[in-house]
Amino acid sequence: MNEQEQIDEYITSQPEPKRSDMEELHRLILQVLPGCKLWFDSGKNSENKTVTNPTIGYGFQTIKYADGKVRDFFQIGLSANKTGISVYILGVNDKTYLVQTFGKEIGKASVTGYCIRFKKLKDININILEAAIRYGVKFTNDN
Repeated sequence: MNEQEQIDEYITSQPEPKRSDMEELHRLILQVLPGCKLWFDSGKNSENKTVTNPTIGYGFQTIKYADGKVRDFFQIGLSANKTGISVYILGVNDKTYLVQTFGKEIGKASVTGYCIRFKKLKDININILEAAIRYGVKFTNDN
């Protein structure tokens, strides 16, 4: 099964209204990143043990670690969780930027250094979420 098939299966496996919210977010991210590389992380480690929620990844960046190692990874992640949906904005160095810039305007969401978590899409301002995604993509593309 290729990434697109895994993504489609993952989204359709979600209960409503989370499924519709995930479909809308998937479309939004693809509009922000047209033609981007798609990823699907099943959340399982090499022993097939679940270690995290499955995540849809969008875009491409090379992460450089302090020890000198590098890893190819996605820029934006989308994941369903027990209480709602998480949007990961990866690669932003300033871990206070998302909270300070988007936290007050986004609505009913928890904003951390790299994650915006909310229960339902209707609880947040989607234009602010899109701005945060665009910022994260621009930041990782510029660095």
